Amino acid sequence: MRVLIDRRDFLRAAGASFAAAMAPGAWASTLATDAVFATAFVRRDGSHGAAVLSEAGKVLHAIDLPERGHDITFDPISRRSVVFARQPGTFAMVFDHAGREKPLAISSVPGRHFFGHGVFSPDGRLLYATENDFDNAAGVVGIYDALSNFERVGEFPTYGVGPHELLLLGDDRTIAVANGGIETHPDYGRAELNIATMKPSYVLVDRISGDLLEKHELPSNLSKLSIRHMAADGEGTVWFGCQYRGPVTDRPLLVGRAARGKDLSLVDMPGQVLGGFRNYIGSVATNPAAGTVAVSSPQGNSLAIIEAATGKVVSARDLTEVCGVAPDGPGFIATTGGGVIVGPDGSTSTDPDHVWDNHMLRIEA
Repeated sequence: MRVLIDRRDFLRAAGASFAAAMAPGAWASTLATDAVFATAFVRRDGSHGAAVLSEAGKVLHAIDLPERGHDITFDPISRRSVVFARQPGTFAMVFDHAGREKPLAISSVPGRHFFGHGVFSPDGRLLYATENDFDNAAGVVGIYDALSNFERVGEFPTYGVGPHELLLLGDDRTIAVANGGIETHPDYGRAELNIATMKPSYVLVDRISGDLLEKHELPSNLSKLSIRHMAADGEGTVWFGCQYRGPVTDRPLLVGRAARGKDLSLVDMPGQVLGGFRNYIGSVATNPAAGTVAVSSPQGNSLAIIEAATGKVVSARDLTEVCGVAPDGPGFIATTGGGVIVGPDGSTSTDPDHVWDNHMLRIEA
């Protein structure tokens, strides 16, 4: 019987001995064209975990999680990733992609819980995570020392309520934070406590000093438009997706752009595309090489691709429970809550053991 194996899977399985047998230039070339993806998942039996996937959608490595995970961030220096618990979870898990080391658990400190997102400093020494100071209804960014078993060494405010995703911008010092504006408290689970008075915002904070650099709020008539997820394009513009907490019959614009020193701008879309989102954007990803942005809606079973330069929707498709998106080649790879993986060419595969969670991270090899 002839057995076929994906080239990238073979290279990972072959490991260092195979690499040593190759000419250095050939090995470097191979790595330069390779990528893997990381995502949280739920097994069909209801247990939780996080996985590293090949471009073909095969699970290369997986770890168990005590509860549902949300997003993953990667440190290219140590080659480790951190998966964060879904709000209002109190754990994060550090793991390497080859399983050489036992995963390391990070626990939130008393009075705080994670919001599901984080980012490493450029040198890999510090991990930043959005957290809830729930007794004071205030957002903070917790700071963890990656060189000392991720001991929590400080925090700074997000200058808003309900922070969700955060990004490290191109200057390697400024952190952008999406303050969703929604107050929650673990005593009430995921109940939203301040819809009538919520004030979402997009802020820029100096990660060294903790000082507020910029704060942008949406107009008062859009105060129920919670800013949640973000991604930066090749020009440094930050694209953000929102989730609306107003009347279901409203159709506010849900995707916007943020540039330093400028007001937030929302992107107009055809009514059919906008309505298909059902007032909920679940994930945002950019493909700088292609100049495109992907936004997904698991509530609306919809995935749309936007041209970054013009803000025009170039394609949209129905895809049940789609949420995770990441750049792949000239397009995007997407995952769904039904266990489906969709490649940039539109091809699909279904995993018999896993259903995929909200986000997907591309990791260059």
